[in-house]
Amino acid sequence: MHTEKPIVAINNVSKSYQRGSQIIRVLEDISLNIESGEFLALMGPSGSGKSTLLNLIAGLDHVDHGSIEIGGVEITILSESDLSRWRIVNVGFIFQFYNLIPVLTAFENVELPLLLTGLTKRERRDHVATALRMVNMEERSRHYPNQLSGGQQQRVAIARAVVTDPAIIVADEPTGDLDRTAAENALELMSRLNRDLGKTVIMVTHDPWAGKWAHSIEHLDKGVLSHDI
Repeated sequence: MHTEKPIVAINNVSKSYQRGSQIIRVLEDISLNIESGEFLALMGPSGSGKSTLLNLIAGLDHVDHGSIEIGGVEITILSESDLSRWRIVNVGFIFQFYNLIPVLTAFENVELPLLLTGLTKRERRDHVATALRMVNMEERSRHYPNQLSGGQQQRVAIARAVVTDPAIIVADEPTGDLDRTAAENALELMSRLNRDLGKTVIMVTHDPWAGKWAHSIEHLDKGVLSHDI
């Protein structure tokens, strides 16, 4: 009998934005449990609320109603400073356009999240080396983003996502700016992190081919999970 609590528990979450005098409802009463070690794809048409839900799970945005509990911590009631500290340790981010800082080397980009921890310089160096080795980018550690291909930049971004050893990796259209070969490499890396290191991966994608790499798929349509429609 499975009694372990889900790593992510989303309960009756709603979210809307105001545009001028208009209220745009993005998510409507979403409830979803995600088990530890899951590789979940959030799919749906553009504007369905996928990225908004991902940002709420990652603590980048705030719910209007409802609660989100991650690893036993209700993040929806944390203060901004507590939420920021929580994110550094618990969530790794992979973005469509990599979000690497152009004036920093691959090594320095991967090191960035560690600067907010209490690790020594030597400990940070060891963590970064391990993360770059994991994505086969050790030899490019001193290169700047503009000296790397899109696929290589995404591998650096994946190294940055795992360098703090987070429990959860959130990926927003991680293959959207890559050709098929580079996309396959990125998805294989994410799959390996999930399979070999037990990372829970939550990926937003509109690409059914990318979605097939996930263990399970949740479809959003107009802010509602399809199993609730």
